[in-house]
Amino acid sequence: MGVSVDEFLALLARLPEVEQSYGGEWVSLKVDGKGFGYLWEKTRTVGLKQTIEEQIALVSERPEVFEVQFTAGRFGWVVVKLDRIEEDELFELVTEAWLLTAPKDLVEAHEPELLP
Repeated sequence: MGVSVDEFLALLARLPEVEQSYGGEWVSLKVDGKGFGYLWEKTRTVGLKQTIEEQIALVSERPEVFEVQFTAGRFGWVVVKLDRIEEDELFELVTEAWLLTAPKDLVEAHEPELLP
């Protein structure tokens, strides 16, 4: 169980038009200039945009894997511990964060290949 930083970065390559920028201690993940996640290599954690309902559910069901990062508007961000999550579940969460952020035309163009 667990996902390495390299495996996480490989997951990102499966999503269209992901932009990565380095901000010192973290890597910012964006699509169309808007953030949907962060990677902290040093702590092997990822912050991901989710709905507030999903944030609450993830943290309450598995606090050993997820923690509240912050809320902003209608979104609740979660911290994911990479060493405590399976790759398929992490890809599902990253994809959801991307879908919540990407422009509608980009989502429509790629949604069939991203959803199970």
